[in-house]
Amino acid sequence: MIVRVIATTLLAGAMLAQPASAQSTRDYISVVGSSTVYPFATVVAENFGKTTNFKTPKIESTGSGGGLKLFCSGVGVQTPDITNSSRRIKASEVADCASNGVNEIVEVVIGYDGIVVANSKDAGAMSLTLKDLFLALAKNVPNPSGAKNLVPNPYSTWKDINPALPATRIEVLGPPPTSGTRDAFVELAMEGGCDAFGFIAAMKSADNNGYKTACHTVREDGAFVEAGENDNLIVQKLEANPKALGIFGFSFLDQNSDRIRGSAIDGVEPNFDSISDGSYPVSRPLYFYVKKAHVGAVPGIKEYLDEFTREDTWGEFGYLADRGLIPLPDGEREAARERILSLAPLELTKE
Repeated sequence: MIVRVIATTLLAGAMLAQPASAQSTRDYISVVGSSTVYPFATVVAENFGKTTNFKTPKIESTGSGGGLKLFCSGVGVQTPDITNSSRRIKASEVADCASNGVNEIVEVVIGYDGIVVANSKDAGAMSLTLKDLFLALAKNVPNPSGAKNLVPNPYSTWKDINPALPATRIEVLGPPPTSGTRDAFVELAMEGGCDAFGFIAAMKSADNNGYKTACHTVREDGAFVEAGENDNLIVQKLEANPKALGIFGFSFLDQNSDRIRGSAIDGVEPNFDSISDGSYPVSRPLYFYVKKAHVGAVPGIKEYLDEFTREDTWGEFGYLADRGLIPLPDGEREAARERILSLAPLELTKE
């Protein structure tokens, strides 16, 4: 099914339909959403404010899910113009947008990012597999007896899971359910580990809901600690507790490489090259979404898109690459820039 997002509502009309108190203007761009995309959007916003006659956009870190909820809440200056996301918008969110009059959305893929599992440099380097991560963090795991059934997770140390790992308590700091990083981690890492067990992998076609419950449900007994949307706070907590691990985007590892180290996953180290060539198993694209109805009504949106998609911003040698963003391939960047600056509407395909 192809969900086509078609323009039906102009911002001016939407604003006329609002109460008088809501008909104020706004002279800056409002951006919400992903904590992973936040540092990239912030540096672009700061550069945009310094090099143009427009005000510096206001960037807020609300998490991908929270940002999309705000973005889809309606049209008008009381709602965000742009939302950052570390996962693609869902069909259900497109429908939510449409039900609130947000009928025209521009999708921007800005580049790639890896999800890292890191610890303090005061601790030893970890080398983990997707199977290790699933067994460490899933609420229910395959019966250690070998029987083909799931039991409440009995593992308390890494060595319990894999004798090659240290006998330290499993403690992983990670993002909450509203985070796109959490969504991507359970889909890429947890599912990848889940599929190592044939009887669970077989559920995908026979009982997809049961498969997702088994693979995506994170344990709640203290081994996994929700640390909020502030990835910098996770970095600080890892320094304070060298025995803990943390889950966040590669850019935070890249910017804090003097303090923390990333774990190898399935034998591949998280770095610029391994994420760029796809060999690192836990990598994903990053996005932001623009409310086309606000273009021309809120000053500077089209110019902000131009700034974000310039070669010296998001290109191979652009200033975002210096911050840890993995650029799109050359041809993809060129095509994406043309599509974005023409404000081409989103098409979302649902399998």
